Amino acid sequence: MTATARVIHSDPDILGGTPVFVGTRVPMRTLIDYLEAGDPLDEFLDHFPSVRREQAIAALELAKEMLTTYANPA
Repeated sequence: MTATARVIHSDPDILGGTPVFVGTRVPMRTLIDYLEAGDPLDEFLDHFPSVRREQAIAALELAKEMLTTYANPA
């Protein structure tokens, strides 16, 4: 199982395949939208209690890794 599969899941039967946090129906994009608006991580977690802090942090770390790898390919 990849790191992404443990944090983010995409299934055509769940929100039309929108990437969501594993075990929830909360789109990953929602976390990005909250942070982009300047809201703290705790506010997102308060509004979406089905997402664990560890999941949110792992998703952000994955996004960072993907962006860093894309920007600086080996």
